[in-house]
Amino acid sequence: METNYSLTGDAGQYLNTWQKIGLGITGLGLFIVVLYWGNWNSQIEPSWFFFPLMIASFVLGTGFYTWGAYKGAPAGIKNNGVYFNPLTNRGSLAWVSGVLLTLFYVCLYWFPGHLGLGMGANGTNLGLVALFDGLSHLFRNKDADQWFVYGTFYTLAIVFLGVKFLVKYRHNKYQIIRTIVVMFSQLVFAYFLPFILEALGANDGGYYNLNPVNYYPLNYSFITPDRIDPMVADVNQPIGMAYLVWGIIGFLIITPVITYYVGKRWYCSWFCGCGGLAETAGDSFRHLSDKSVTAWKIERWVIHSVMVFVFIMTLAVMYTYFLNQEFALQFIVPSRGAGMFILFGWVALGLIAFLFLYFKNKGKSRKYLLVGAAIFTFLGVLMLVNYSLGNHQAFGIASYKIKQWYGFFIGAIFSGIIGVGFYPLLGNRVWCRFGCPMAGYMGIIQRFKSRFRITTNGGQCISCGNCSTYCEQGIDVRWYAQRGQNIVRASCVGCGICSAVCPRGVLKLENGPEEGRVNDNPILLGNDMPRMNPNVK
Repeated sequence: METNYSLTGDAGQYLNTWQKIGLGITGLGLFIVVLYWGNWNSQIEPSWFFFPLMIASFVLGTGFYTWGAYKGAPAGIKNNGVYFNPLTNRGSLAWVSGVLLTLFYVCLYWFPGHLGLGMGANGTNLGLVALFDGLSHLFRNKDADQWFVYGTFYTLAIVFLGVKFLVKYRHNKYQIIRTIVVMFSQLVFAYFLPFILEALGANDGGYYNLNPVNYYPLNYSFITPDRIDPMVADVNQPIGMAYLVWGIIGFLIITPVITYYVGKRWYCSWFCGCGGLAETAGDSFRHLSDKSVTAWKIERWVIHSVMVFVFIMTLAVMYTYFLNQEFALQFIVPSRGAGMFILFGWVALGLIAFLFLYFKNKGKSRKYLLVGAAIFTFLGVLMLVNYSLGNHQAFGIASYKIKQWYGFFIGAIFSGIIGVGFYPLLGNRVWCRFGCPMAGYMGIIQRFKSRFRITTNGGQCISCGNCSTYCEQGIDVRWYAQRGQNIVRASCVGCGICSAVCPRGVLKLENGPEEGRVNDNPILLGNDMPRMNPNVK
């Protein structure tokens, strides 16, 4: 039996000439990466030649392969053969890709020396990091580091594979606009803008990622002294203070207001870098998400546990700083007491929000809201007791230890190694679905106080299952569609792929009045229908 070598085509379809040319050219770029990475303790010259050659090979390779895969194809989305392909069915290529991505993340977080960082004389770069020194000097006037390398690869993946995504979904206006915004957001906000701010002197204090759409709680370090101090320093004004105020307003006002009107899709599927990589580089793996009820239960407990952990960590860090007066926002916090008042006010606002949603909601999820209210009450009482006793540790644990644990287990292992390295094995939204605190925060708003929903027309559903198969968040969309129920799930990121792959137009992303948003009167089918004679079984 012959083997299918096509990465995107139907089972039994082989690579055409354009695809072969594209893979060959891309292979040249990958060879340059491996060459520099493999020689992590040496210098390969001239990097000024190999770096643009690598970029050009990725551009041309992706372009030729995309042209070969979709040229002449009719409008519509073809995902045929994904379960027969070793790259997209957890086969041999998937495992090889997963291992390589995981090893890259391990080196990135814990062994940057194996990428060549600071391995030369006087701390100069060698290996893979040295390959990016020229570009780093152009943008930042200094040598590259592992995060510059990672950010560049990350951006290239979103932009190049975003073009492939545009071609594949070219018949769908929503997907085209959404993907262009994702590519623009990553390229401008997450990549170029930090360099511009750094050149203006706004980065003297050491904080690097100034992405204006990456604020707390996803950016869990936003409210810590290593970020706060440089933002309020005189040398970084007025840009530093503007960024601080923008981040606070974004978390407390912008995020809940926009999520109320359009759901969490505005962030997770339009602006977020994690979502951008998942939608472009991870598009081929969206069908691998677990749709089981067990996975749904695990998802709800894990993501909300991470979110609670972030809030506890932030409270602990801020409590310690305010109590010790290690830093002071002079225009906001003139005294230790005022700092404590702000923290207690934050806890009180959380408690009020949970209680408000509890009394407004009449569904089965009220118990989860009650748990949230209990947690905020407990945290407030615990901090108040410690403050009264003069204890400098809000919860009996040093705040920096809590931050270290979170950074290691969540920030590195979960969001990096598992969240991206396991794309070919677990799907493209593992981090967004199970771990992202920003997604958890917006998910609560979307579930209980939002105008967004996916409406269904059950009478037109033919139960093909395309919607459920390609839901990257693991939602069994067909189950709702068959019953004519609106899809109102906290995990839905509004990517719209379920609607795009539906052959009957059953699904539609809508923003409407809150009244009637949750319709608990589904269409009754088969054995569920009422009978004329109640005694008939």
